[in-house]
Amino acid sequence: MQELFRVEKRSGFPKLVESVLRLSGGQMEATSLSQLCGLSRPTVLNYLDVLDITHVATLIRPYSGGGKRELVRQPKVYGFDTGFVAFARGWTDLRPEDCGLLWEHIVLDRLISDPAEPEVMYWRDKDQHEIDFVLPGGRGTVEAIECKWNADRFDPKNLQVFRALHPAGKNLVIATNVPKPYTREVGGLTVTFAGLKDLAL
Repeated sequence: MQELFRVEKRSGFPKLVESVLRLSGGQMEATSLSQLCGLSRPTVLNYLDVLDITHVATLIRPYSGGGKRELVRQPKVYGFDTGFVAFARGWTDLRPEDCGLLWEHIVLDRLISDPAEPEVMYWRDKDQHEIDFVLPGGRGTVEAIECKWNADRFDPKNLQVFRALHPAGKNLVIATNVPKPYTREVGGLTVTFAGLKDLAL
């Protein structure tokens, strides 16, 4: 990568890759990354483009319908491999919350595997309500996807806030412990629960 893209900051670039892996699944702030890696902010943004092009990292943009409290700029970043993410974070024994984050990466890999599919985005507001992934559609519809290690622990609160602003679209919970898809009412919303193999867009 350094040769192909003529990366000049040979010491800062590996630090950036490591920082992205540690940050994976979280919101990306270029200024903070530049301070961590000893690179200028424009250089960080340029190198992030390199990581995105080579699929070492995936940047997910925030979705907004114009609400004043919706985030509109700060992307989330995901590393390319859950093993490298766990290593960069120093994880040896995985806790349930660690598994949930890594599962989010696996679901994202499935969503971006077909370039013909809609752009994958995420949603968050200033009150920290968040939807893992959203897929904008036509006529104002948007699919909401929540990733859960255990479907029984799904809390509809964030989805309720999201649907108050964007009412049209499917609601999906993709979990590891759903052998067969099913749909039920949760918190006044119709939600389909499915496993990864049944994630059909």
